[in-house]
Amino acid sequence: MTVAGSDSGGGAGIQADLKTFAALGAYGTSVITVITAQNTLGVTDVHEVPVATIGAQIDAVLEDIGADAVKTGMLASAEIVEAVAAGLKRHDVGVLVVDPVMVATTGARLLREDAQDALTAHLLPMATLVTPNVQEASALVGRPIETMEQIKDAARAIAEMGAKAVVITGGLGSGPATDLLYVDGEFKAYTNARVATTSTHGTGCTFASAAAVGLAKGMDVRDAVAGAKRYVHAAIRGAYPVGSGNGPVDHFYDRTV
Repeated sequence: MTVAGSDSGGGAGIQADLKTFAALGAYGTSVITVITAQNTLGVTDVHEVPVATIGAQIDAVLEDIGADAVKTGMLASAEIVEAVAAGLKRHDVGVLVVDPVMVATTGARLLREDAQDALTAHLLPMATLVTPNVQEASALVGRPIETMEQIKDAARAIAEMGAKAVVITGGLGSGPATDLLYVDGEFKAYTNARVATTSTHGTGCTFASAAAVGLAKGMDVRDAVAGAKRYVHAAIRGAYPVGSGNGPVDHFYDRTV
């Protein structure tokens, strides 16, 4: 189950999550927290779904269909973060992947500053895996990240907030694309050559959703992260031009029909 915002451009958020679930052989359900008007150039409008409706969506899905794993994305406000955390606790969700969506690829702010404390207090302690990029990790720990050692320090600090495992994705922006996982007191790096492309919209959502599918299928965190890394890299390489800005990856690059 994905708990996230809707992207009218179809490249990120709920749309990317459900595409990822389907591509990897999982049945996906959704809880929409925010409706955005956006395309490959940016976000032009945001409408937050009432928290009562968010809670009702969580209850409707989990009381009937259930979920082997839950992934959260754009939550926007402290009230939404708290409502989502309360809903997941009501149903004793066992596997939770938290993508701390804060800023869009285009630079639009997607999480209010006052909501960060709520995210840290209520969701991170519940998380099986947290998947920030370097910019989001920097915001969570409150200091700049410019070296691999600082990435490691940030991962440790986020784990100390209660998360069982942390993977900081994307690397430092130049050279190979390295995702660094911290779990059980150990680091493991996953590296691919960086793809020269503008089709990177929704990569964070897609990665977190792919990891959630792996965990739902019973993989351990290391294997789930490895699978997510392979899937996102291939989806970036398979992307084709959409729009005139930062286009989406191709979630269905491996077409068999």
